[in-house]
Amino acid sequence: MTIPRVTLAWDALVDVDVVGPGPLHERLTRALRQAIRDGRLPPGAALPPSRTLAANLGCSRWVVTQAYGQLVAEGYLTARTGSATRVRELEPTSTSGTPRVGAPAAPGAGGTGARPGSLPPRPERTFRLDFAPGLPDLRAFPRRRWVEAVRSQLATLPYTELGYPPEGGCARFRWVLADYLRRCRGAQVDGDDVTCCAGVADGVARLARCLREAGIRRIAVEDPGWTRLRQTLERVGLETVGVPVDDRGIRVDELVRLDVRAVLVTPAHQFPTGVVLAPERRTALLTWAREVDGLVLEDDYDAEFRYDRRPVGTLQGTDPERVALFGSLSKTLSPAVGLGWMVTPPRWTRALRASEVGQTQPSVLQQLAFAHFVETGGYDRHLRSVRQRYRHRRDALVAALRTRLPECAIAGVAAGLHIVLHLPPAASAATVVKNAADAGVRVADLDTYRIHPDPTSPGLVLGYGNLPDSAVDEAVRLLAMAVHRATGP
Repeated sequence: MTIPRVTLAWDALVDVDVVGPGPLHERLTRALRQAIRDGRLPPGAALPPSRTLAANLGCSRWVVTQAYGQLVAEGYLTARTGSATRVRELEPTSTSGTPRVGAPAAPGAGGTGARPGSLPPRPERTFRLDFAPGLPDLRAFPRRRWVEAVRSQLATLPYTELGYPPEGGCARFRWVLADYLRRCRGAQVDGDDVTCCAGVADGVARLARCLREAGIRRIAVEDPGWTRLRQTLERVGLETVGVPVDDRGIRVDELVRLDVRAVLVTPAHQFPTGVVLAPERRTALLTWAREVDGLVLEDDYDAEFRYDRRPVGTLQGTDPERVALFGSLSKTLSPAVGLGWMVTPPRWTRALRASEVGQTQPSVLQQLAFAHFVETGGYDRHLRSVRQRYRHRRDALVAALRTRLPECAIAGVAAGLHIVLHLPPAASAATVVKNAADAGVRVADLDTYRIHPDPTSPGLVLGYGNLPDSAVDEAVRLLAMAVHRATGP
């Protein structure tokens, strides 16, 4: 299906092909995003009113407003009440002369599957009810389909594939994953720049070594953020510098004051605050990276799980020359799979390949099983199933908290596998954690993830991914008792 060219008084031209898989509003979003990247919709161009474009498409106005809203959230468009929706004003073009949101003037940036820092150190004691963040529903692991995927690969795998994998990982895994990231996360990637790794921590550590070899000694991190991921960077030899996070994401105005050329961010769903990086900050972040000849390390954390709308696309898709994208299966399947990836700009891909001699890779069979799982549609079906499960569980948790702890504020967008519960100022989060542990409930203190603890803003991070639905009410009841004991009558 092709949208007819529409000439408007303000000379905005739209001629994009929206064929492909998925609902029409998703296809329109992809088509408009690509038209902006290609320069067919230039900076400042006014898009047709939603009613006009819907009439030309022969679809409902809702389809167009959904597409426009998604691209506003991703920073490609700007919208103001009473004014046209326009392509965001861009910085200078890429080397090919094609405008791109936040694009630099020239190319070049100049563990395990379990998420590190997801929990405080695990005590020896066991907990009857566990609000641990960082785990998916382990009961939902698609055992039968995964066994079928492994069996299929063992039965058909050429013997030549049983040797050592090539640098970066198996070609089939890398190209299947590249297609998935283009289709579902709006990334700009091909298999050549995909590197298979054991998880996000492993990938970040490997790229951090390359940064250090290139003369980059300091890296900015979100504060609060993943504690053990920050520690991973420090073990590699980089000095970490905290940058505050507010309700619009990382404070880019604070970042630009620092003497750093690299930053680690979680823009799709920040951990632990649960906020989404605002469109203007996405643009500002990429502008900063261009101006300092730097690199943004994008942890695509919890991106698959957004319950109130489509998740925003990746920063990497906006500027693949300045952003390295990281992901893993630790949240979507299980940390036990031990499989992750990174998508890097060509300069950094070459550096990674040069440093990979002797680097242990995840199992070839795991890589190929996942590729098969994606190709046959099993991965998409699994995500649809668990996304619905997590949405209902989050709704039940939020309702229970509002009933039993109305004095506590719940923070974060409807996404991911955790929420933040802000306690009354007089409460001690550490005391609540201890009281809850005494009752057999494990919770995490928000201060665990802060570089500098803040007793004036006590809070808890509550993970619900692996909490059984039947246990939600009881867990909240015991947690409420722990909070009330800490705050007194």
